[in-house]
Amino acid sequence: MKSLTRGHLKAGFDSVRRAKMRNFWTMLGIIIGVASVITIVSIGEGVKVQIAQQVSKSGKNLITIRPGTVNINDGQNQNFNVLAGLSITGSLRPQDADIVTKSKLVTASAPLAAISTKVVSEPAGQFRNGVVIGTTPDFPTLVNQSLAYGVFLAPDDMGMNVAVIGEDAADKMFDVDVPLGHAFTIGGEEFIVRGILEDFNNTPLSDRANYNSAIFIPYDVAQKLTKDNAVVYEILAKTANENDIQPAIADIEKNLQASHGGQEDFSVLEPNEAVAVKNNVLTLMTGLISGVAAISLLVGGIGIMNVMLVSVTERMHEIGIRKAIGATNRQILSQFMIESSLLSLTGGIIGVVIAFALDGLLRFFTNLRPVITWEVVLIAFGVSLIVGIIFGSIPALKAAQKDPIEALRSQ
Repeated sequence: MKSLTRGHLKAGFDSVRRAKMRNFWTMLGIIIGVASVITIVSIGEGVKVQIAQQVSKSGKNLITIRPGTVNINDGQNQNFNVLAGLSITGSLRPQDADIVTKSKLVTASAPLAAISTKVVSEPAGQFRNGVVIGTTPDFPTLVNQSLAYGVFLAPDDMGMNVAVIGEDAADKMFDVDVPLGHAFTIGGEEFIVRGILEDFNNTPLSDRANYNSAIFIPYDVAQKLTKDNAVVYEILAKTANENDIQPAIADIEKNLQASHGGQEDFSVLEPNEAVAVKNNVLTLMTGLISGVAAISLLVGGIGIMNVMLVSVTERMHEIGIRKAIGATNRQILSQFMIESSLLSLTGGIIGVVIAFALDGLLRFFTNLRPVITWEVVLIAFGVSLIVGIIFGSIPALKAAQKDPIEALRSQ
């Protein structure tokens, strides 16, 4: 029995080697499917890790208030578009920032209000790749971010046209290394650079703005520029320690609900809930895109079936000879099943190798940090094998059921 299996394996390898190019194109669907699924899932897992690290850096006592409601318990988001980021037409109001600041146990807080207006600097011209954010002096403390040069907005700066910019904004807006004291315009009004922030560990696919390209100005100035129409898309708050989180959240929710006429059209999230919201969305996105990518596995299986059917037709005489000298239907079935399995296994192996190579390139050329888990590799590899077995069974059954006399007559 072992020698027979070895013979089938050898025949399978010989068959694959005889038509290398045809078999490569046959395996292409399997290769693309396996590589795509592993790469997509690894990107999703990597982003989850980066988000957790980003939230951890801000501390376990950071509270996030956002427009819309979100149900963490069952993972279903309601009236809350976490991917919309700054485009949210929120229910947070300018006075909500004052309510959060005055809530019990809150030691620091800052609103984040995005404004859309023209930013121009000399000699770079219009700066199109950033966002202007109105905030207050507590912002660096809340996100545990230090400055590379200069100082952040101080209480005395409220009402003044001063700004603190991210590293990318500094590089693109000015032709000097440290543009402290340089002027630029926001909405036609002149602003002076007071500070430059250290590089933010920006998380890809995050709903937060890219703070490295952000321009931070006093919150009241942002409201003045927009005639009190700046959209408050997020309010950050901190307590003295982690134990104060729950009572602080309860007080913030009570005060905001009273201000909103009893409507709970906002979300007050502790750090682990903020991570959970993002992870739920990332899991949904990863699953959806992986499902689309997995369709190529189905295409690959159909390709294997078609090629094996052609192979059965081409080798009809060989099947007839084998049956005439005593080969059973089961032995013929095993031979062709082994060949189709070899095709899918080889495609799976190549797909796994390509996935590892792609993840390495993503780490080298982007700020993505994919995380490949062996569970995903084994599942993708196993699915590719199952696809080969299922779609290879039809040609194998066709070969096994051939009448030896008719098979010998074919040329």
